[in-house]
Amino acid sequence: MAAVHNLHIDQGADFTVEVGIYDDNNAAWDLTGYAVAAKIQKSYYSTTSTSFIATVSSTASGTVVLTLLDTVTSGMDPGRYLYDVVVTSAGGTKTRVIEGIVTINPGITWILKLLFGTHLKSLLLPLRLVLVVV
Repeated sequence: MAAVHNLHIDQGADFTVEVGIYDDNNAAWDLTGYAVAAKIQKSYYSTTSTSFIATVSSTASGTVVLTLLDTVTSGMDPGRYLYDVVVTSAGGTKTRVIEGIVTINPGITWILKLLFGTHLKSLLLPLRLVLVVV
């Protein structure tokens, strides 16, 4: 069974976390010969996902680094998501080792971009017309 570890990510910022992978006896999993992948999606049934940059930082100590660049997090809506980390052995066996909830926290810069960006202006234009008519 996968370990549960929840993450909090600031929208529009770089995010990096190093996590350890352990077996059922709480010993570090030797990741020699393993590849790692990690994805975020809005729900279990979502058809789209966002991939972390996932790398093994130490094979002997079973540590993995997960990274999302600011260009990726700025494109994610604030809210709750799900994620998991899967390791694949040299023989092709896939094991889900970590899973959890990701909370994308909005930032002031993101909100200002929303307030003064073209999206909000296009929404406000019809509202101004309605206010003028009323």
